[in-house]
Order: sequence, then structure tokens, then C-alpha cells
Amino acid sequence: MLRKTKIICTLGPAVESEEMMRKLIRAGMDAARFNFSHGDHEEHLGRLNKLKAVRDSMSRPVATIMDTKGPEIRIKSFDVKSISLEAGDTFTLTTEDVVGNGERVAVTYPKLHEEVKPGMEILIDDGLVALRVEEIQGSEIRCTVENGGTLSANKSINIPGVHIHLPALTEKDISDIQFAVENDFDFIAASFIRRADDVRSIREVLHRFGGDNIQIISKIENQEGVDNIDEILEVSDGIMVARGDLGVEIPAAKVPVLQKQIIRKGLRSGKPIITATQMLDSMIRNPRPTRAEVSDVANAVFDGTSCVMLSGETAGGKYPLEALTAMVGIVEEAEQSINYWRQFQKHRITPEPNINDAITHTCCLTAMDLNATAILAATNSGRTARMICRFRPSCPIAALTMQEKVRRQLAICWGVYPFLTGEVNSTDRIFSLSVECALKEGLVKNGDTVVITAGVPLGRSGSTNLIKAQIVDEDML
Repeated sequence: MLRKTKIICTLGPAVESEEMMRKLIRAGMDAARFNFSHGDHEEHLGRLNKLKAVRDSMSRPVATIMDTKGPEIRIKSFDVKSISLEAGDTFTLTTEDVVGNGERVAVTYPKLHEEVKPGMEILIDDGLVALRVEEIQGSEIRCTVENGGTLSANKSINIPGVHIHLPALTEKDISDIQFAVENDFDFIAASFIRRADDVRSIREVLHRFGGDNIQIISKIENQEGVDNIDEILEVSDGIMVARGDLGVEIPAAKVPVLQKQIIRKGLRSGKPIITATQMLDSMIRNPRPTRAEVSDVANAVFDGTSCVMLSGETAGGKYPLEALTAMVGIVEEAEQSINYWRQFQKHRITPEPNINDAITHTCCLTAMDLNATAILAATNSGRTARMICRFRPSCPIAALTMQEKVRRQLAICWGVYPFLTGEVNSTDRIFSLSVECALKEGLVKNGDTVVITAGVPLGRSGSTNLIKAQIVDEDML
């Protein structure tokens, strides 16, 4: 059985060589994430060029994702490598540009002192250090340490339940988006999205630089993003459940329920949903995952997530290949236990009253009625394949497209195996070419049943209106 849930690996210092990238692709990496919260353009370009060389030599559609730093707040630097804080200590955050010490440290947001009030909780380094605001004096926020710990430069700051008036895009983000356009990235993973207008702002920047064909994955990382998930999903091309910051901004106990709800909404929309952060976190240091991590990955698969993602596990961990291999094994084992027909009935996704939706729904229903080996979908923009995969059919979806970028973007869609094809000029040729491609790639064999869908006029996006079921017969091609 082919794996349906896709896997994203973050590239970093642990994945510098072309040989390691080749091993990750062979082991099951479907997309590579570049985290622009770390490193500079030169560093990312070096890895990107290596990845492109490897994927081209292997003829594999590995998607590239540029993850923005986003409008986050961090502490600045100290005069030493790190400091230690204990519960009960007094510690000051300041918006002045000063070098930190054991008593105070500067923050990156110049208006923070205007937005916090006495009594508020400030969390640093994903909540490992907790401060309680006592008073604000000018540019200084004087706090009491509630949970102590070690602090070093550039750690993140979260203020749960507080709406911070940060811009949707920083100057760095705009520069990074331009870099992504110039270097043909497939996706922008936009950090700290709060509302639909944030996504529209990013799309305007992409348009300015000629990147209209780059898709936007909105990262849900705070309460405002959760509250506005419907409007965000409507204008986004995908969603990432970024559980790290989300679990700091809201009570961690609420995250599993939100994860299920967001995946459910994404599934209905046909847009890919990525479940991310700390999935196999212990494998940064250890060669095997914990039982809890195995359950976490498996439950994301049971929820219907399109992708699961590795972050520090592959970017900087000791065991990047082992982490990916473990994740592949967990996903495959989980998928084998799923009853897709029962799931199809349970989801009860009602198609919209239009031809495209009715055809894609019928396509899945027919494939399951016939126990088809594969669904073959000719798609110009990728939309047909995405609409089919939201019904989560039991068989793989072979998507044929004439555009290499669309092929790579479909690589993160659940159950979709994208292939590049030449231009065709008749519906009969679309049907025969679909079968030829599936045979060549080993998805089907002689005597198998397939369901094929396409649209006329040929090459027009959103025109899916044909469906055909047939037995594969090489002699008829």
C-alpha cells in the first residue's frame, strides 16, 4: 500500500550534504522546509541548490517551503552566553536598545511597554521561563520571575491572551519572500497569521515580485488565528497547525481538540493541512521515538492530516534519517488500520452543487464501489486532485499535470502522486495517457480497474466534467 499522508522535513545543519538529502528523499521526504527564523540567504541558497540538483537527478517532485520568521517578539542579546533566573527574582524587559545582563534584557518590539499591563504573564522560550508584570516605568517592564530557568539571546516571547499590534509582515519577511520568488520556492509558510488580511498582504507582496504561482500556507499559532480560522482558510492555500507557539499562547490541553477541528475544516475545503512541532522531538537526541510521540503521529494520521512535519529532528538533530524512517513507519502502520469506506461515510462531506464537486465526489464513490486500484486525474492547476483527495478515497490518486510547479505543489496533498505530462489535444488522449503514465510508474498493472477524470475544454482550470471507469489493457493503448 502506498503511503497517503505526506512528510515534510526541515533542512538545516544536520542535512548539509547532497548525499544526506538523497537519503531523505529515498526514505520518504515529500517536501523540504527552509526555516528563515535561522540562517541567512546565502546559507539557505546553498541548501536549496543542493536539493534542486538531487531532486532533479532523481526525477522526484520534492516541494520547497519557505517558512517566514514572522512578526514575533524576542529578547535580544546578553553580555554573557546565558543567565539563570530563579523563582522570586526581579527581572526587567526594556524596549531600549541595550545589551542584557542578569537584571534586564532588551526586546525586539519597541512598543511592548505600551501593550502590557501589571498582572499579565509573559512567557519566554516557549514558556520555559514565566514572568509576571509588576509595573511599567517608561520603557521598562518590571517583572517577578514565576518559573525560573536559563535564558540566552534571541529567545521567543509570548503573552497569552493579549492582542499585540504587530505588522503582518516585517521588512525581513518581505526580503525573504522576494528571495523565495527569485529562487522558485513552491510555498510560503506564513508565521503568526491572525486574520485573512494578513494572508492578503502576503499575496500582494508575492504579486509585486512576480510570485503569483507560489501558494501560501497559513500557520495558526495564536488565539486570534484560531478565532478567525474560517476566514483565514478561505484565502489560504493550506494551513499549518503550529503547535509550538499555539501551545504557549493558549492552554496546552486545548491544542489536541483544536488540532482535530482545524484538520476537519481543512479536509472539507480540500486544502492541505500540516500537523507540526515536536512530533518526534526526542529523536533530536535519541535514535528511537517515545511511545507518546508514536501515538501523537498516529493520531494525526487518524485525524486525517495531509502532512506531518519534522522540525529540529532533521534540521539539527543527531538522527535525521532515523527520525524520518521512524515517521514513515508510524504513518504506514496507522494507515493500514484505517477503514476508508467507513471514514468516507463518517466524514459526510457534501459536495457543492456544481459539476466539478459532483464529479470528484462521484469519482471517489465509484472507485470504492469498484475497488479500483487508482484514480487517475488530469489537472491543469491541481484543483481536481485536491478536490478528490478531500474525500479520502482508499486508492491512490495519480495526478497528471503539464506544469512542473503544480506537480511539486501537489506533493503535499494527501494520497496524491503527481506526474508531469506533455500537452494533449483530445479527451481520448487524456484517458490513454493517464493509463500509460500509471502503468509506467507502477501504480497499476494489466487487468486493474481504474477511474479516470478530466475536463473539457482541455487545459481550462476548474472544468472537471468527465469520468470514466475502465479495465487496464495495455493492448488497447
